[in-house]
Amino acid sequence: MNTNTKSGEGGSRARGTVLAAGRGLALAVGSLPLSILGFCLSLVSMALIPIGVGALTTPWVVKGVRAYAERRRALAERWGGVRVPSAYRPVPRTGDPFRLSLALLRDPATWRDLRWLLVDMTAGFVTALLPAVLVLYPLEGFALAAGLWRVVGDGDGGAYWYGFVPVDDQASAFGAGALAAALLFVAHRHTLNVFRVHFLLTAAMLTPSQAELAERVRVLTESRRDAVDTSAAELRRIERDLHDGAQARLVAMGMDLGTVEMLVDKDPEKAKALLAQTRRSSAEALSELRDLVRGIHPPVLAERGLGDAVRALALRLPVATEVSVEIEGGRLDAPVESAAYFAVSELLTNAVKHSGADRIWVDLRHESGRLRLSVTDDGTGGAAIGAGSGLAGVERRLGTFDGVLAVSSPAGGPTMVTMEIPCVLS
Repeated sequence: MNTNTKSGEGGSRARGTVLAAGRGLALAVGSLPLSILGFCLSLVSMALIPIGVGALTTPWVVKGVRAYAERRRALAERWGGVRVPSAYRPVPRTGDPFRLSLALLRDPATWRDLRWLLVDMTAGFVTALLPAVLVLYPLEGFALAAGLWRVVGDGDGGAYWYGFVPVDDQASAFGAGALAAALLFVAHRHTLNVFRVHFLLTAAMLTPSQAELAERVRVLTESRRDAVDTSAAELRRIERDLHDGAQARLVAMGMDLGTVEMLVDKDPEKAKALLAQTRRSSAEALSELRDLVRGIHPPVLAERGLGDAVRALALRLPVATEVSVEIEGGRLDAPVESAAYFAVSELLTNAVKHSGADRIWVDLRHESGRLRLSVTDDGTGGAAIGAGSGLAGVERRLGTFDGVLAVSSPAGGPTMVTMEIPCVLS
């Protein structure tokens, strides 16, 4: 039984060795051109900022590099068991490309990503390729021992070197085979550890400093505190709406029914009139309760998801609204769906009340682990966070989920509000 167990462990380790070699080869071949491209584009884009072109391209290049780095963080955890935290500062809410580029360049994480790209295309390439070399190179030694040495000679009678073994006859070819066997043993024992070194190097370059992590914790603490305050205010609003609305109507209905009970024998006509009034009051109370429930969590959101809930919201607007949804492969988590729905609802309400728009466009899409929402209108513009437009509340709501909000609203329009929330599909 012990023999079977050891055999199973050996087979599992052999499969893991081959898998690590294959993954390392794919990582080396795929990452080298992307790392070089990202590094070169970043340098060129930053160099062009003074003449204006770089201000337009740098935000896109930096965001692309960040997405690539996040992808490699995910691979490090999935393939190497190495968790690499990220601590990017929130992207500032501005439509000015110069200010946006400057803010991104002030983020230490931007320069950390660039240093990582430089290391990834050199030492990272070597550490990713080495597991494949350890597994594949012994195959050449076995081929030489099998007679390939007669074919690969230089034609002048000189020896063909395999490692430190000169191969010029069958005996030396067997020596190459023995070296290959030793290398294969080393590969079997250490390939997984060598492959993990690549991800440890990635972690060493991409892990934020303690000061950055402390700043990140501070920001998250503030956003959580805002979320608690917002939740408390929402509970007070619900309590007030119930007390002043449905509860008051139910109390009045109880009093009317008591009066009907006294009048049903004495004055049936007046009792019927009071019953009709009570029925209307019950309908109004039910309508208020439905509106209240819809304000807490719309049924269509729970049943059909964010896309259909926003479409239903758009149908009730007095302004022509076009909704585009690209969320495929699953549902968002319920808290994220709720936050996104009410954020879009607030933006649509602002557009209808204040922009004077004739048309509104809503775009929802999920890509690269982020939910991106944008609301655009052809109104008069001039929207700003903190100007009584409700955008500050939207920003606080998104901050609970580490989301960001950006506003572009020049005088005369159009207005475009973009939101991003990091999330995955369930």
